[in-house]
Order: sequence, then C-alpha cells, then structure tokens
Amino acid sequence: MIAVVGHVDLTPQTLKPLEAELSGRLNRLAEPGSMVLIRAGRGLPVVAGRAARMAGLPLVVVLPSQGSVPALLPGPDRAAAGELLFLAAHVRLVPYDPADRGACRSADERLVCSSRRLLVVRDGSASHGQDVTAHLIAYARSRGIVTETLRAPDCRRRDAQPPAFPGESS
Repeated sequence: MIAVVGHVDLTPQTLKPLEAELSGRLNRLAEPGSMVLIRAGRGLPVVAGRAARMAGLPLVVVLPSQGSVPALLPGPDRAAAGELLFLAAHVRLVPYDPADRGACRSADERLVCSSRRLLVVRDGSASHGQDVTAHLIAYARSRGIVTETLRAPDCRRRDAQPPAFPGESS
C-alpha cells in the first residue's frame, strides 16, 4: 500500500501539473498488488486519486465514519469525495470527526501505519511544529515506513489558512 499525503492548501496552479508527476512517481513505486491509499478531501487527494488511475493502480479512499455509516464531510470536500468514490476500488470507513484537527491527524497516522510506503507532497517550508505533513513524515520514519518526498514544480500554497478541513493528507 502506498499512502499519499501532503499539504491541503496547495494552489490550483500547483495541483494541475502535479497530477502527471504523481502518476509517474506512482508508476515507478508500484509493485505487484500495490494500491494507493488517501484520505478523502479536496485538492491533493483528488489529484492523487486521478494519478493512481493514470498509473493503473487501485485506489483506496478513507472516509470518516460515525458508527458504521459515513460522516458528513465539510461542504468544500463533498464534491471531491464524490469524485474519489467514483475513482475508488475500495473504501475504508474510519471513525473520526472531519472537523477536528486532532482527529484528522490521528486518522492520517492510521493511514500511514497501514502502508508500506509514504509518498509526501510538500513545499519544503519550515514547519514550526504546526505542520501536519512534517509530523507525518517523522511519524512514518519512526515506524520504519519508507518515505519519499515529492516537491511539486513551482509549488505554491494559498495565503489563507485552509477552511474547515484542516487535516493535511489524502
């Protein structure tokens, strides 16, 4: 399983060329039986889902749940989740509150732990202890999970803080 995580606030101008780059990288990393694992959301998860499809790899999408039913995602992530469900070969329901930053981080940690490899998309900026993406890199490495960082060409992040869905992955 190859988990893909990264900044949730990448600009559309960064995301567009990233799709082909991610597809090529996933193609190179794929082994027999490989799947791509992401947490549902807009931005990078959708690009990673499309890239998995282009690379011919099955996609596993993690959705938040309340009990045994999917939880409602914040508005901006609902359309993205719809596309991801269309692309998905498998769906995992994981109990967490998508509006709670700590719960999203815990869900990302579970996603990382269930993978053999972590592919991270980030801009390389200093984390100042607040960057969930930097935390996930350290978390994966401390568990012996092979981690590879992909720096998007001309990577830019939105100026504003990400709204409502603060977890940084996919």
